[in-house]
Amino acid sequence: VQLQASGGGLVQYGGSLRLSCAASGFALDYYAVGWFRQAPGKEREFVAALMLPGSSTYYTDSVKGRFTISRDRAKNTVYLQMNSLKPEDTAIYYCAVAPRVIVSSVRTSSSYHHWGQGTLVTVSS
Repeated sequence: VQLQASGGGLVQYGGSLRLSCAASGFALDYYAVGWFRQAPGKEREFVAALMLPGSSTYYTDSVKGRFTISRDRAKNTVYLQMNSLKPEDTAIYYCAVAPRVIVSSVRTSSSYHHWGQGTLVTVSS
């Protein structure tokens, strides 16, 4: 089981990035896939999640309307499209998967069993 997160970089305020979380060794079809982030000096926090095989999505309030989580089934990859980026979005972003998670726990990092290595997003003002 491997998760490869990519797509981070340096972007200006108001810009966009698309993060990718590519899975190998297993199919994402029946997992919850979450994105979390950790800013310097802060704890890891939930950003967004997609529950499969359905398409239920969940977002933290600060990114609603700006971020979109989606999946490409053929590529076994989940994306996080980030628009209207702000300096406070600066963090290392991690993707993770959970084989079974209830809705009430989808925002909890301990629900996720496998994690990618993280990709750095820096938003300049």
